[in-house]
Amino acid sequence: MYKCTTRYEPIGQDKIGVLVTNLGTPDAPTKSGLKIYLKEFLSDTRVVEPPPARWIWKMILNFIILNFRPRLSAKSYQSVWGAFGSGSPLFDISKQQEESLQIQFDKIHPGKYQVELGMRYGNPSIKSALRILEKAECDKIIVLPLYPQYASATTGSTFDAVADEIKTWRRVPEMRFVNHYFNDERYISALANSVKDFQKESEKPDLLLMSYHGIPRRYFNNGDSYPCHCCQTTYLLAKKLEMEPDTYKMTYQSRFGREEWMKDYTDETLKGLPGKGVKNIQVICPGFSADCLETIEEIEEENKEYFMQAGGEKYQYIPALNSREDHIECLFGIIEDKTRDWLKY
Repeated sequence: MYKCTTRYEPIGQDKIGVLVTNLGTPDAPTKSGLKIYLKEFLSDTRVVEPPPARWIWKMILNFIILNFRPRLSAKSYQSVWGAFGSGSPLFDISKQQEESLQIQFDKIHPGKYQVELGMRYGNPSIKSALRILEKAECDKIIVLPLYPQYASATTGSTFDAVADEIKTWRRVPEMRFVNHYFNDERYISALANSVKDFQKESEKPDLLLMSYHGIPRRYFNNGDSYPCHCCQTTYLLAKKLEMEPDTYKMTYQSRFGREEWMKDYTDETLKGLPGKGVKNIQVICPGFSADCLETIEEIEEENKEYFMQAGGEKYQYIPALNSREDHIECLFGIIEDKTRDWLKY
């Protein structure tokens, strides 16, 4: 039988490429590092949708925001840099997740999967990660954005970046893309386990606050399913923990700009809870697969200050799933389920 021996027709079973992605971070916690990162991030039309008109937004971005925001953001990043390794928390934890997944695949399916990390903004980029998989002759690639709940600004933007790179290839690999996993039983169980493990070392709070990254309400009105996914995750987690309705609450964080975002707002909620008799609170951020600036600096530090100054007595942050064993098993299972038929060839 004739066999093509070019690198474009590998003989034997193909290796499956796994691209895991997250938002990204600057290369360094400096003004120049943040300027590069923020320009790429805030130039994404899925992150900042018109209005305003693009030319107006470019002027605002280049002449106002990028002249002031990088210096302030650099100070925030400096406060968390190196907390989980030698770089930003998101990068260091994402690398741990990538390495843990590769170990798991090598153990269960030796030689069949290659895992690479790509960031939507910054380094290592989605483009560079895909090119590593191309060089490894992965004719089949699955993309897993580490956003449990779909949002146009995160998962949708990741798809754009993947497509922008793949469309330049002569030979397009067979592709699969994980759109969400907000209701996956393994994900919900991992979240529930993290709460139970945390509360073994601490008393149960008056309220468990589940805080998700916010989006402008306009995005939801235009059809973004993200808030619905957040509501489903909240309901399933509360159900798994057998919680009563008055013992948990869902909010949205990290808003910026003047327009209305999805409510309730995390910071305003925390400022108001002590006045309602809620003095002992724990906060978890189910939408973040890895701790980052928004969970460490914003939730664990800044919002704690709001709560305590308003009369709160005890405030605790429950860490993201990060590299927990059950989280890695969850991600492994999602990828394995969606590529099981590929192993038959």
